[in-house]
Amino acid sequence: MQLKQKGMQPSGAPLRKRKPSVVLAVLILSIMVLALSACGSNESSVFHSGSSEEVSSSTRVPWDYRIVEGTVGDLIGGDMTVLPDNKLLPNDNNYATGDKIWTLEFMDAELATDANQRNDIRLSSWQTIKSFKDKKSAQADLTNLKVTVKTDVKLIGVYKTTYKKETRHFAVVELPTGNRIKQPIDEKRFTAMEKKKTVDVVLEEVHDFADYDLAYAKFRGWAD
Repeated sequence: MQLKQKGMQPSGAPLRKRKPSVVLAVLILSIMVLALSACGSNESSVFHSGSSEEVSSSTRVPWDYRIVEGTVGDLIGGDMTVLPDNKLLPNDNNYATGDKIWTLEFMDAELATDANQRNDIRLSSWQTIKSFKDKKSAQADLTNLKVTVKTDVKLIGVYKTTYKKETRHFAVVELPTGNRIKQPIDEKRFTAMEKKKTVDVVLEEVHDFADYDLAYAKFRGWAD
């Protein structure tokens, strides 16, 4: 290159002063290299929308149970199909084809909670988990899995909105599971709640069939 021939001396000889145009070219090249390096080092920041604390977390919770009447279909080894949906279950009670039975079905939910404690709920499909010879036995299991309780919860606050001269009132409470819910209330309840820190509510505790200690509380109304 001409730059080496004109700007450099043989080893051991003093360097000649570079011409201004050569110095300027080297400076511009250095600035470009630094700019590209900065872009590379901050590449993740272009796609990163916030701190790790703002990333939503998700958890799976028991959501609901129901009892469904069915009919035993084909017997397959130690299993059986249950009509009308042809669901396959263990034939633990030695049913015969054509027997009327009741099954317990289970639904769970995936809760995604963001930094503002807003919930996004994704429900699973119904899963058949157990069969019963009579409805009374099925109902007894259901009663133990879905329990209604009265308790006090933290009141986050109340507020009202007005649109086209129509005012609506709301209360925000925090359930024992930690999630917050908004409920519409009337003006009388709004006034009564304004200065309260806790309120009495009715909750439905839905317990997990495989792990009874795992439960999810759902708001079912005000206790007073």
